[in-house]
Amino acid sequence: MKKVIALACFMLAVFGTVAAQELKSPNGAFTMKFALQAGGVPTYSLVYKGKDVIKTSRLGLELKNDKKSLLDDFTVIDSKTSSFDEIWTPVWGEQKTIRNHYNELAVTLNQKGTDRHIIIRFRLFNDGLGFRYEFPQQDNLAYFVIKEERTQFAMAGNHTAFWIPGDYDTQEYDYTTSKLSEIRGLAEKSRTANLSQKGFASTGVQTSLQMKTDNGLYINLHEAALINYACMHLNLDDKNMVFESWLTPDAIGDKGYMQAPCTSPWRTIIASDDARDILASKMTYNLNEPCKIEDTSWIKPVKYVGVWWEMITGKTSWAYTEEYPSVQLGITDYSKARPSGKHGANTANVKKYIDFAAEHGFDGVLVEGWNVGWEDWFGHSKDYVFDFVTPYPDFDVKGIHEYAKSKGVKMIMHHETSSSVRNYERHMDKAYKFMKDNGYDAVKSGYVGDILPRGENHYSQWIINHYQYAIEKAAGYKVMVNAHEAVRPTGIARTWPNLIGNESARGTEYQAFGGSKPNHVTLLPFMRLLGGPMDYTPGIFEMDINKLNPDNNSHVNNTLANQLALYVTLYSPLQMAADVPEHYNKFMDAFQFIKDVAIDWDQSKYLEAEPGQYITVARKAKGKSSWFVGNVNGETPRNATVDFDFLDKGKTYIATIYADDKDAHYKTNPQAYTIRKVLVTSKSKLAQLSAPGGGFAISIAEATKDQIKGLKKL
Repeated sequence: MKKVIALACFMLAVFGTVAAQELKSPNGAFTMKFALQAGGVPTYSLVYKGKDVIKTSRLGLELKNDKKSLLDDFTVIDSKTSSFDEIWTPVWGEQKTIRNHYNELAVTLNQKGTDRHIIIRFRLFNDGLGFRYEFPQQDNLAYFVIKEERTQFAMAGNHTAFWIPGDYDTQEYDYTTSKLSEIRGLAEKSRTANLSQKGFASTGVQTSLQMKTDNGLYINLHEAALINYACMHLNLDDKNMVFESWLTPDAIGDKGYMQAPCTSPWRTIIASDDARDILASKMTYNLNEPCKIEDTSWIKPVKYVGVWWEMITGKTSWAYTEEYPSVQLGITDYSKARPSGKHGANTANVKKYIDFAAEHGFDGVLVEGWNVGWEDWFGHSKDYVFDFVTPYPDFDVKGIHEYAKSKGVKMIMHHETSSSVRNYERHMDKAYKFMKDNGYDAVKSGYVGDILPRGENHYSQWIINHYQYAIEKAAGYKVMVNAHEAVRPTGIARTWPNLIGNESARGTEYQAFGGSKPNHVTLLPFMRLLGGPMDYTPGIFEMDINKLNPDNNSHVNNTLANQLALYVTLYSPLQMAADVPEHYNKFMDAFQFIKDVAIDWDQSKYLEAEPGQYITVARKAKGKSSWFVGNVNGETPRNATVDFDFLDKGKTYIATIYADDKDAHYKTNPQAYTIRKVLVTSKSKLAQLSAPGGGFAISIAEATKDQIKGLKKL
C-alpha cells in the first residue's frame, strides 16, 4: 500500500509579524505549530492530546565567519503540505512489515539581506515528530561551515530524565535517573572511566534521551539518518528547562563542512502517554531512505558464540607473546617469539567453540585476537597497528575455515582498528577480500581508544563519514557489519541492512569491568535501541567472574533468568551466547532457551513497560507459529502480568517458562531458577515473579495431542 497526496498552499495566518502554520498527525493526537517570531526567528511547538511536549522553541544554525548566520530575519516564501502512507518490508526486524504514515509541512524561508533560503521540513507521525534543515543549491549558500546548530527543545517542566553524560567519544555509561534540574549536580559522578572520553558541559547529555513528565507523558529526543553530519548532543539551560543541540566538533573545533544541496539529519521527538508506544515506535527507521542494496539475499540474522568472554574476563588474552615491549608489522618475526601461553585465539581452542556451535545449532563463531599486532595495540597513538590479514603462528586461517565449513558453521571476522581509521581505510579492500576468500560473511569492527587522525572525535562529521564508508564498502563485498565503539545508530540499517549490529552503549563486557546497574537492561530499549539493534552479548550464566579469572572480582548484576530474557527484550538480528561453553554445559536445561529462541520476527508486542523498572515483550518467530516472551526487571521485585491474547484463538500451545526462583536475587542468588511447562491458549493469563535484577523467558509452541497429555492448563 502506498499513497501520496501533495497540496501546495500558503496556509499563513498572520498576526502582526508572526506567520503561523499548523500540522496534525494522521490520527489527530499530535499538533505541531510553526511560526516566525518577531525578527523573523523560526520556531515550532508540539502538543500531544492537549499536553505540551515541546513549548515554543527556536530553530536555526550559527555559521562560522558569517555575520548573519541562519538564525533570524527570515520570511516565508513558500509552504507545502502533503501526506504519505506506505507499507514496507525490512530485510530483518521486529516486524514483518512497517507502516510509514505521516503528514508533512515543508516551509521555505528566505533571509533578508543575504537572499539565502532554507527549507525546514516537518513530518508528523502518529508516534511523534521529525524535522530537518534542507539547503537547496543557490548562489549565496554554496559552501558553509557550521559553528553550531541552534535547534531548541523547550521542556514544559522539570521532567524525570534517564540520561548519560554528553561525550564526544563514548556512550558506554550507566544511565542516571534524575530530575532535569539535578543533571548539573550529578554530571561528574555519572562520568565513569573509559578508554576514550571527552565531555563538554556539566549540563550536556546524549541522545537518545528518555524523559517522563509529572503528568504521565513519555518523551524521547533523538535523531534519524545521521549522514555526513556531526552527531548531536543536547545541552540544557536548567534555569528555563530548554535543551539546545550541541554538535560534536572536529579536530579544530568546527562542527560541519557543508556543500549545498544538502540536509541535516532529522531531529526526532517521540511521545506518548503509554511507555510501550516508545518501544514500539519505528519512526526513526521511517525517516531513513529505503534500502539501497538491490540483492539482500546474503544478509541473514546470526546467532553465534565466540572466543571473547574468556578474554574480557582476563582468563586468556588477545596477544600472542609477552616477550616484546613493542612490535612492528612486517618486521617483528613472530615465528621466533616465545608464546605467552595465554593466547585465546589458538587453533585448538577455536575448534572447541566450532564443535560447540555445531552441536547446538549456532550459525557462527567469532574469534578475537587472531591477527598480529595485539602486543602494543592500545594507547600509543600507533597508526600502522593492524593489517587485518596476517594471523598469529598458532591460528591456522585456512584450517579453521575448512574445519568450520565441515561442521556447517560460519566464522565471524574481527577487525579492531584501535581507532586508526586511516589505516583501516587503507587496508579495507584487502581485508574484506581476505574475509570472503576464507569464508567470513560478517565482521565485528572496533574503534577502541582515541581517534587517529589525532584530535578527531568518535562522533565528529569526518568520522561519521568513515563509519558510513565502511558499511557501504562492506556491502560491495557482501559483508555484514557489527560496529563497536562507533556512533549510536540512527535507523541507517533501513537503507543499509548489512549493518546488522552496533555496540555504541554499555554492553555486557562492563559486567566484567566492575558491573553495570541491575536496571540497565530495562533502559536500553527506551534509548539506545530506538535507532537500531545492539550487539549486547547476553547469555552469561556464571555471575562470579573470579571463577574464570581469580584476579577479577567483578559480578554480573543480573539473574540467569534475566540473561535468557534479554534475547527477547533486547532485539537484534545478531545474538551472541557470550559465556564460555563449560558454563553452558552446567546449565543445559536453561541453555535450551538460547538454542530455541528466534532472532528474526513477524510480530512484536510490548506487554508491559516502565523505563528503569521493567519491560515485558512477546515476539512471533519469522515464518513460524511459535512465540517467545521476555521480561526484565529492575531492583524492585514485582509480579509481572502476561496476557496471552496475542496467540491464535482456538489453538492450544505448550509454554515453557524459565523463571527466577522465589529466593533469586541478582547479587546473592543469581542462578536460582525454575523451569516448568504448562498449556496456554489466547485466554490464558500469567502472574510471574521477577526478582531484583531478574526476569523470565517463555518459549511457546503449538501443541500436538500427544504433547498435551499430563500437562496442566495455566
